[in-house]
Amino acid sequence: MASAGGRLQAYEKTSVLNSVADSYPCVARFAEHVQLKGGRPRTVEAYRMMLRLLARHAGQDPAVLDEEAVRAFFLHLVRDRQYSSQSIRQARAALTAFFVEMLGRTDWVVFASVKTKDPVKLPLVLSREDVRKVLSHVRELRFAVPLRLIYLCGLRLSECLKLEVKDIQRAGMRLHIRDGKGGKDRMVPLPEAALHDLEQWWRWHKHPRYLFPAMGRSWKATLQRGAAERDRLQREQMHGAEHPMSDSALQNAWRIALAASGVDRRAHIHTLRHSYATQMIRPAHLPASPLRGFATLRPKRLRPSAFLLEEGVSLRYVSAYLGHATLEQTLVYAHLTAVSEAQTQAAVARMAASLTRPPLPPIQPPAR
Repeated sequence: MASAGGRLQAYEKTSVLNSVADSYPCVARFAEHVQLKGGRPRTVEAYRMMLRLLARHAGQDPAVLDEEAVRAFFLHLVRDRQYSSQSIRQARAALTAFFVEMLGRTDWVVFASVKTKDPVKLPLVLSREDVRKVLSHVRELRFAVPLRLIYLCGLRLSECLKLEVKDIQRAGMRLHIRDGKGGKDRMVPLPEAALHDLEQWWRWHKHPRYLFPAMGRSWKATLQRGAAERDRLQREQMHGAEHPMSDSALQNAWRIALAASGVDRRAHIHTLRHSYATQMIRPAHLPASPLRGFATLRPKRLRPSAFLLEEGVSLRYVSAYLGHATLEQTLVYAHLTAVSEAQTQAAVARMAASLTRPPLPPIQPPAR
């Protein structure tokens, strides 16, 4: 089953789809079908939305459509919507599950005729100085700590925000990443600087479960209060939060800091993860900039044995820390030879040393 990582275009995510689509019994039935196959919640929702789009485009129940109508829909996605290769693959996977697996249209050939080819692109990365510039413009501690952690541990945004107190393993200086992409768990090294930030931050809000609890919509009302009262109210809101901080809250803080820093506006929070990988490992015999000299190299041609690591961290270690399914995914960063996890800790510590530590709030002694 294709991953839900191939996100739908922003138009489809934000527009209100025709409610008539949900009235077709096959839509709900299809969602149940994907759930029974073991689809993750995001996959179920992405597949259901694709079926809604098909119903909206065709103007009728998807279950009664013929193969030609489905072919016309794929052409619509390619020509009119200009979907990316990844989104087309998701559409193909979703409609294959609906028509072939659920409805039994095993004689249809349209799905085999839909081909995609990904352009060979290198991810945007930021230098250590650029990362420092952006993070130095993050004014609120509740945003500064998770952004630093994403950079220093190479995390995905969702992996960071749903971290729980129990996921910190102080003895081994590791973070337990649970239910990552593809439902996989993994361990990543936790630098001492990041552990210190997390401990101080948690002592401030003391949520029994989440490291980054949501503050809720009422946070704006606290801005009208004095500093001490605002501090008390925000602590109470975060301590009693029922869910972690939303992705959009941290993304908005990142956009504001990025604009203030003057750094490349194309950078996203995920760029911190790319920067983590690239700064851990850099080819010694190729240009220092990870974006120079690689335009004509395909990831499949980069061999692990052909490189030396800038920070002495094994290609296999970095691949595991990033949660990649194959080494080929990691090779896009041009990673290299083998050493040990202890050297990873030292490398991340040097990365942490290049950042300005956010001012942590004073911890009030417990009332007696």
